[in-house]
Amino acid sequence: MSTQRVFVARLSGCSVFDPAGDRLGKVRDVVVIYRKDDPPRVIGLVIEIPGRRHVFVSIGRVTSIATGQVITTGLINVRRFQQRGGEVRVMAEILGRKVYLQSGGTAVIEDVAIERNRLGEWDVGQLFLRKPRTSASPFAKGPTTFAAWSEVRERQNPGEAQSAEQLVATYSDLKAADLANTLLDLPDDRLLEVAEELPDDRLADALEEMPEEEQMHILEALGDERAADILDAMEPDDAADLLGQLPERRSEELLELMEPEEAEDVRALLKYGPDTAGGLMTSEPIVLSADATVAEALALIRRHELHPALAAAVFVTLPPYETPTGRLLGTVHFQRMLRYPPHERLGAIIDDTLDPLPASASAPEVARLLASYNLVSVPVVDQAHRLVGAVSVDDVLDYLLPDDWRSHGEPQESLPVSTSTASTPRRR
Repeated sequence: MSTQRVFVARLSGCSVFDPAGDRLGKVRDVVVIYRKDDPPRVIGLVIEIPGRRHVFVSIGRVTSIATGQVITTGLINVRRFQQRGGEVRVMAEILGRKVYLQSGGTAVIEDVAIERNRLGEWDVGQLFLRKPRTSASPFAKGPTTFAAWSEVRERQNPGEAQSAEQLVATYSDLKAADLANTLLDLPDDRLLEVAEELPDDRLADALEEMPEEEQMHILEALGDERAADILDAMEPDDAADLLGQLPERRSEELLELMEPEEAEDVRALLKYGPDTAGGLMTSEPIVLSADATVAEALALIRRHELHPALAAAVFVTLPPYETPTGRLLGTVHFQRMLRYPPHERLGAIIDDTLDPLPASASAPEVARLLASYNLVSVPVVDQAHRLVGAVSVDDVLDYLLPDDWRSHGEPQESLPVSTSTASTPRRR
């Protein structure tokens, strides 16, 4: 897969469309966050919608960026865009900025290329720079050149205290569990300051790895709108676990502020008891039709953001293919897919020998099934045999371990560390 590159200045004013081709607005800026040793990461776009309102669209909701148009999933939060600490607007703040070249001399940034890598993430790539003019003529312009982000630097004052923004950049490479532990080691004031600076997805991942009390403390300190954005970025089961700890009125207030689609998933999970398969599951497993091919299934489970336990199998159902789906037909495990040619249809290689779990099954039942058949995930169905989610082994481990297991020593030396889709069960 080749790298896709788009220059930000050329995006300004480009139309933004939903999948049906309806125009939603136009691009006004690109928002990035700085990282310690890597180029800035693109986190979203500032879009102007009718009424001259500027709103933020997460890069995860953008399916295509080209110089002429931007295609989104169609889901746009119409709350007015408010720039947060750690966020930098490319056109408003980076273009026109003076930088120092590694090779010597200075230049001004005239344009910034953002590039989509093989993992589907957008990062700052090349910079289009203009050097100081060498002619005395008032009509002459300086020569231009391209440079990578790593080949330039911005002015830094010696001895200046590290800001929360700089501290966030130093945490960019930490795994979610390590980031959570690092944050919890900070004094409370500093913890909340850094939490304000962290991008939504990073803070969401870290919260998923924290004890319940710390999750609620941070969430309450963020303010309602930011808290809702964090809940949107969390896995639905983790968001449900967290909201389940709050008073019902407070939980409902936050659900009303969340994206409707995300809130709907969380509400569905909150209906189940915390010690049942429904309370432990995620509502976003990989679902495909019987006519889908092995190649299509492998392409889906190759996504980097997908938890390994959920990537171990796809579930084949009748339409619709979002939970709650049509009737569950069976499961196709990753290893089984590797034994068949890419064009083989999933309906021909379904494993229908293992019965799914009802949403009402108890947590011990789920654990016994996973252990008995050496599974890493198991489908969960409702009374109509529709797929409503899947429970993975890390969800069960989190449930079975003591409530304070996260605070017992270094994760790599004691208990297994669960990854970003791990759940902290609602209080039993």
